Amino acid sequence: MLLVHAKGGPPLGHVLSRTAARAEVHLLALSALPPSVAGAARGLCASVVTPADAERADLVSLIVTRARAVGAEAVLTFSEYAVVAVAEACETLGLAGAGAAASLARDKRLMRRTWHRGGLSQPEFRAVDTEADLHEAARALRFPLLLKAAWSAGSTAHQIIRAPHEVSAAWRRSREVMAESAQLGYAELHVAEAQGHFVVEEIVTGTAADWFEEPGWGDYVSVEGVVADGTFHPVCLSGRMPTVEPFTERAGITPALLAQDAQDRVVALAREAVDALGLRDCGTHTEIKLGGDGQMWLIETAARFGGAMTVPQIEDVFGLDLVGMLVDHLLGRTVRWPERALTPAQARGAAGSLVVLAVDGQGEAWRDRKVWDFPAIADEVSLSRGSELSVVAESSLADGTVVPVYDPAGGANTMAALCLLSATDARTVLRDFETLVDALPHVLPAAAPEEVRA
Repeated sequence: MLLVHAKGGPPLGHVLSRTAARAEVHLLALSALPPSVAGAARGLCASVVTPADAERADLVSLIVTRARAVGAEAVLTFSEYAVVAVAEACETLGLAGAGAAASLARDKRLMRRTWHRGGLSQPEFRAVDTEADLHEAARALRFPLLLKAAWSAGSTAHQIIRAPHEVSAAWRRSREVMAESAQLGYAELHVAEAQGHFVVEEIVTGTAADWFEEPGWGDYVSVEGVVADGTFHPVCLSGRMPTVEPFTERAGITPALLAQDAQDRVVALAREAVDALGLRDCGTHTEIKLGGDGQMWLIETAARFGGAMTVPQIEDVFGLDLVGMLVDHLLGRTVRWPERALTPAQARGAAGSLVVLAVDGQGEAWRDRKVWDFPAIADEVSLSRGSELSVVAESSLADGTVVPVYDPAGGANTMAALCLLSATDARTVLRDFETLVDALPHVLPAAAPEEVRA
C-alpha cells in the first residue's frame, strides 16, 4: 500500500496504525509528519519518502513513479488536498480508486453543476472566477450570499455577503485567505489554478428544531459512507453543534440523534448525491443542511472519509475500522459493509470531536488572549460521569502556545486544538461540549503581553 500523506483528514497516527495492520505501508509524505507521529511512522512503514519541491511539479507522475518503485497494489490518501491526484494516479496504474469523477467531489463548481443537472436539492449558486463574475452573480441571486473557495476545506475563505456594497471586499478577503492557506499547506496540491476558483450561493434557512428532540444541535448532519465497486454504502450519521459565523464547524458528534424516518430520508438524499457524482472506490463524507417541514439541501460530498476525528469516532461507537476495511477493499479482499446506515440504537455510547476556537458559546470572540493548556482543562472542567476527554496532539498547539484570534474568513485555520470526548450517549457529548466551550476562556491561563507580541 502506498499511502499519500498531506494535511487534513483523520489523524495520521490513527490512519497509519490501521493501515499497517492490513498491509505493508510505504508512506509518501507531501506534508511534514507531525512530530508526535514521526517516530512511530518510521516504525510502522516499510519506507518513508519526502519528495523535493522540484518533484512535486507533476504530482500524478510522482505518485505513479513511487507506486511502481515499491510495487504498490493500492494507493490511498485521506487528505482532501491530494484526492484528485491520487485518483488520477490510480487510473494510470490500473488500480482501484475514486475514479475519473473524483474532481466532481472536489471542485464545488463541478459538484453543484452535476447535482443541478440531476435535479437534486441544493442552494441556488453561481460559479465565479473573477470579481466581475461575483458582481454579476450577486445581481442574479438573493442576499444574503455565501462566497466559497471551490477547492477549499474546513470552511476556509468563506465570506457572507449581505449587500451589494460588500461584494468587492469579500472577493479580496477570500483571495487573501486562500493565498495564506496555501502557504500553510492547506490548499489543493494538484490543480495549480485552484486558488482562483470560487462559487457563490444563496444562504438557505436551516432549523434543527424540526429534526432533533432537544436543543443545542446544529442544523446540518453528515452521512459517512464508502463507495465500493461503484455502489454506495452508508455507514452512519454524525451530528453537529451550531457553527461559528460564517459557517465554521465547532464539533462533530457520532451518532446523530435522528429518528429512524428522518435518518432514512437524509441517507436517501446522500445516496442520490454520491450516485450522481459517479465515484468508484473511496470513502465518502456528505454534508446536508436541515430545514423546516422536512426540507433538506446538499452542502457538499467528499471522495474521502470525514476529517478531524470522524473515523476514530465511528470505530469507538460502532466498532468499525473504516480505514482497515477500505484498505482491504482496495487490495481486493472481501469486506462486509453495513447493509444500511447504523442507528443510535446500535451505538455503544457516543463520541465527539471539538475544534477549539477563541469564540464563546454565543459566537463572540474571547475578550482576552489565552494560552493553550490542556492539563488545566482536564483538572478544572467538570464533565459528566463516565465522560473521557483527551487532546489530539498532532492536531493541536503545544501547551503554552498562545491561542490564535479567531478569523471568520480563516475558518479552521485559526483553531488552537482538537479534543476528543467519549461518553455514554450523544446527548451527554453535546452537553459536555457546551460546558467545555463555556469554560475555556475562564480556565485557560491569560497570555502575557510579550507572548502575544511574539
